[in-house]
Amino acid sequence: MDLAFSEMAARSEISPARWRRPFLIWMDGIEAGWAIPLVLIGFVAVWLAFLAIAYLGGDLHPDVLETWTLGRRIEWGYSKHPPLMGWVARVWTSVFPLNNWSFQLMALTNSAIALWAVDLITRRFARGDKRIVVLLLLMLLPTYQFHAQRFNANAVLLATWPIATYCFLRSFETREIGWAIAAGATAALAMLGKYYSVFLVGSFIFAAICHPQRRAYFGSLAPWVSTVVGLAALGPHLHWLAMTGAKPFAYALTLHVGKALGPSLVEALIFILGVALVLALPTATWVLIAGNRLKRLFQDFRAMNAGLLLLFLVSVGTIAFPAITSIGLRADMPPIWALQGLFLFPILIVCGASYPIERFHSVNLAVLVIGIAVIAVVVVAPVHAIYRNINPLHEGRNFYQLSAMELTRQWHTQSDEALPAVGGDDGLAFATAFYSPDHPVYEERLVLPNTQRSPPQTTFGRGWAALCFDNDTNCIVLMERTAAQAYRHVRSEFVLESTLLGQPGATQGFTALIVPPSLEGTIKPLPATGITEDFSAIRRTRSKSD
Repeated sequence: MDLAFSEMAARSEISPARWRRPFLIWMDGIEAGWAIPLVLIGFVAVWLAFLAIAYLGGDLHPDVLETWTLGRRIEWGYSKHPPLMGWVARVWTSVFPLNNWSFQLMALTNSAIALWAVDLITRRFARGDKRIVVLLLLMLLPTYQFHAQRFNANAVLLATWPIATYCFLRSFETREIGWAIAAGATAALAMLGKYYSVFLVGSFIFAAICHPQRRAYFGSLAPWVSTVVGLAALGPHLHWLAMTGAKPFAYALTLHVGKALGPSLVEALIFILGVALVLALPTATWVLIAGNRLKRLFQDFRAMNAGLLLLFLVSVGTIAFPAITSIGLRADMPPIWALQGLFLFPILIVCGASYPIERFHSVNLAVLVIGIAVIAVVVVAPVHAIYRNINPLHEGRNFYQLSAMELTRQWHTQSDEALPAVGGDDGLAFATAFYSPDHPVYEERLVLPNTQRSPPQTTFGRGWAALCFDNDTNCIVLMERTAAQAYRHVRSEFVLESTLLGQPGATQGFTALIVPPSLEGTIKPLPATGITEDFSAIRRTRSKSD
C-alpha cells in the first residue's frame, strides 16, 4: 500500500489532476499569508452552518447560558469559576445580539483564534504544507467544533493555552524582557480561564528545568520577570479569593474530590486512555501520510531541535501532571479537560519529521477534512435536528426559549413591571434570564433557597418567578415552600411542544411559580431539610462537566 501511495504521489507531483489544482493554488498561498486566514474563515463558516442547522429545534447549552449570566457582572471571580469566560461573553454581547447564532459564532471564533495561535507556534519550526497539515489534523478532532460550542471554563482554554505556550516558547528561546512579560501575562490569563491551567504552568516549569538550555534560561531575568508579571496579573483575583473564602476552590473540592484510591487510579488510567482515543483519528491519518518513513521516528526524535524538545516536555507535563494529581487528591479527571492541550502533539509529529510532505498527501488531507465538514452540514446536521425534535436533548434545551417566553407571559398577567428575578431549575433559570425579553436576574438563592441566604427583601418585594420541570418534585417543593413566605403567589402548570419547521415534536410539562410584586413581601430563612440536600445533589450532578 505504501508503495502504491508513493507512486501516486510521484505522478501527482509531475502531473496533478485538474480537481487538485485549486488546492495547489491555495497551498501556494500559505507563505504568502492568505491561505491560513482563508481556511480559518472557512472553518468558522462551515461549522456555524452545522450548529445552526443541527440545533434548529434546540437552544444553547446551560453552560453557555451560565457563562453569559456570569458576564452580566464584571467581577474578579465568580462562585464556581475564575472570571475569564464571563468577561469574554460580556465583551462579545456588547457588540453582538443575544441569540443562539451569536454565541455559536463566539464559540467558533474562539476556536479560530486557537488554531491561529497554533499556527504561530508551527511556523517557528516548519514552512509551507506542514503548517496547513498541522491545522487540518487538529480539525479532525471533535475539539474545535463540538467541544468548543459549549463555551464554558473548559472551552475558553482552547485559545489561551496555545497563546500562553507560544509566549513561553519565545521567552525561553530569546530570554527577552518583552517576551518574558508576555509569557507571564498569558499564563495568568490561562489561570483566569480555569484553575486546571495550573498544569500548563507546571508543565512550563517542568520543561524549563529538564531542558538542556535550562542554565541559560534560569540565569537570565526572563523566568523571574514572567513570575512577577504573572502574580501581578493574578493579584486582583487572588485578593478576591481571599475576601470571598475561595469559593471556586470550595466548589471544585466539593464536586470532584473524595474518591477512594482504587477509583482514582481508574480515573487516571481513563484520563490517559481517553486522550489517546481522541487522538486516534489524526494519528491514523498521519501514519498513512508518513508510510514507511515512520521508521525514522526515533531518529527524528533524537535529532529534535531545542524548541520542539521544549514543547515535547510541556506535552508530557500536561498529560502526566493531571493523572498524578487525580491519584494524589483522589479526584475526578475527565479526559475532556485535556482537550485544549492536544494541539502540541500534531505540532510535534509533523514539525519533528525530517522529511517533507508531498502535495499529494496535503491535498488528500484537505479533501478529507472538507469532505467530513460538508457531510456534517448536509447530512448529519438535518438528521440531528429531526431526531432531536422527537427525542429532545436531555438538558431540556428544546424548550428553553419556549418556556422562558411562557413564564414571561404569565408574569405579565400579574404585573406590568419587568420580571426582576428568576429561580427554580438551574438550566431553566439561566434560560429565562437569557431568552426572556425582560432578562431577569438569575437568582442563585432562588435555586437553592435553603442552603443560601434568602433573597433580599428588595428583590422579594419586587417579585420573582421560578420554573421547574413537572417531574422534578424537589424543585417544585422547594419553590412552593419559598413562595409560601410571600403574601401571595400563583402556581401554574403547562405543557409545551417542540416544533421543527412546523412539524410537531416532543412535549414537556412545566410548573411555574410566580410571586407578584408587593411592598409587604418578606421572606424568612427556612430550616435545612433532607429535601434541600437531595436537590443540591441533583444540581451538583448536572454540573459534573464543569
